[in-house]
Amino acid sequence: MLKYGNHGRLRLLRANTSVRHESTALHFYQNRQLELYASKEAKRLTLRQLVYFGRHMNEERLLTSANYVRTELPVRIAHRLRDLQALPYVVVTQEGVDKVYELYWSAFEKFRRYPPVTTLAENEKFCDFLRTLLDEHAPVIPNLSLGLSLSSPYLPPDKLDSFMRRMLISRISRRVLAEHHIALSETFSGRGKTTEGEPHVGIIFTGLNVKQSIEHCATLLNESPLWATESLGSGGYSKRANVLIDGHLDTNFAYIREHLEYIVFELLKNSMRTTYNKHAGESILPPIQVTIASGQHDVGIRISDQGGGLHDARNQVVDPSDLFSFSHVRNATRLEDERLGALRSASSSEHGLKATVDEQIGSWEKTLSKESWKIAEQNFQSRIGIGLPMSNIYATYFGGKLELVSLDGWGTDVHVRLPKLGTNLEGIEV
Repeated sequence: MLKYGNHGRLRLLRANTSVRHESTALHFYQNRQLELYASKEAKRLTLRQLVYFGRHMNEERLLTSANYVRTELPVRIAHRLRDLQALPYVVVTQEGVDKVYELYWSAFEKFRRYPPVTTLAENEKFCDFLRTLLDEHAPVIPNLSLGLSLSSPYLPPDKLDSFMRRMLISRISRRVLAEHHIALSETFSGRGKTTEGEPHVGIIFTGLNVKQSIEHCATLLNESPLWATESLGSGGYSKRANVLIDGHLDTNFAYIREHLEYIVFELLKNSMRTTYNKHAGESILPPIQVTIASGQHDVGIRISDQGGGLHDARNQVVDPSDLFSFSHVRNATRLEDERLGALRSASSSEHGLKATVDEQIGSWEKTLSKESWKIAEQNFQSRIGIGLPMSNIYATYFGGKLELVSLDGWGTDVHVRLPKLGTNLEGIEV
């Protein structure tokens, strides 16, 4: 298969835009810079290192953090640019892929040229710079998912999923470093967000209460009128599946709350939907049981529902892990017109898709405040299928695991294991 390893040639492969006339010398120079950064290894960190460094913050440490982010992120972006340049021609030209490439190249150049941060005032400007880039890159997930879904017929499933995993893990890692530094800067300046007394360092909650996070996600879902609208007419619903929590209820550990709650939120949402669909004609829905286990090295969460199992779902999966796949060979829904249309809408939206709980709740509230129930129902049904794959990526980022066990005809058990000690390095690949 024909591959494009030259930045200049790749930029000329635009399906719907005019040819850019740039000199060969410039392209050569740009690729020399990319080679320089791509030859470096990423300096991976652990949660414990992030907490330890940020716990006793002073001006010197804050500037060190800024310059670490400034020099580390272009290295991580360079590796992903190399991945994109190695894609076959038929993939490069797919809708969405080129946009992601341009966003990454632009960010690489901006980071590469950004001067050292030497004062607190310069750090404030650097944080503004990071916020701008985070917003600019919000469309990456839907664009990447769209482009690779369309490319699915041309890439072996293992290769496609491996590429997507590297891209998404790397994306999470860059956002963690950027958002963590911004949070440290806000706390140091006295502008940190209130967290209701929960101890935290940057974006890491050092005493994250697992039971409270699960209850928070269950409450948000039960208060939302959207999760079951695909089975109901306008006007809402009255039956909800209760979430019962047992096990080690006092479990807490140091973790990124946004990551844990996204995983739990997505898994509970799926369980609530399948439970309602399976038992819609019954007066009482069977509960969803969540068990927390605090082991010596890991925190475990098991979510058990009576939604009929995965083979009762519309996906008709052969193996539960296929739900994590971006290949139509393993997950046929990847090429459904409805899903591709939803991805196009998300990729063209100014808000993009950041894969957070707050983003979903805000979207639901906006939909209900501005649109009719019928439109809200149609919008929600046009799901883009990113919840389970992203939950798996979040779970494995620091060496955890997410497994689906289908009891066909009865329900599904989901097992989440997250490292408890914070000593695992980020799971990014070079």
